[in-house]
Amino acid sequence: MTMRLRKEPRGGVTVISMDGRLDSETAPRVQQDLRALFPEEGLVVLDLSRTAYMSSAGLRVLLLVYRQAQSSAVRLVLTGLSPDVRTIMDATGFLGFFTVVESVEEGVEALTV
Repeated sequence: MTMRLRKEPRGGVTVISMDGRLDSETAPRVQQDLRALFPEEGLVVLDLSRTAYMSSAGLRVLLLVYRQAQSSAVRLVLTGLSPDVRTIMDATGFLGFFTVVESVEEGVEALTV
């Protein structure tokens, strides 16, 4: 299965949606594609509401995204975590790295207030 990424501007915020499985098969390509989609600076909502599954390789991609945001002038919010993805991120301590909200709209609002 593949992972599809979509970038959409929304009121000064870049929304990047991920659709599919984030696992060892898709992670290298997703990492490369995310690097290309991320702005040099600004506000980013990473929408995971259509991410059906995330393995440890997927967590590594999120860690690299976090580091990329930290090393640039990007403020990042995650949204739409499934219960399974949230549990994995919580168990590994990854939730502490990110601001997490329920919806893209909440993410946009959190970044623009």
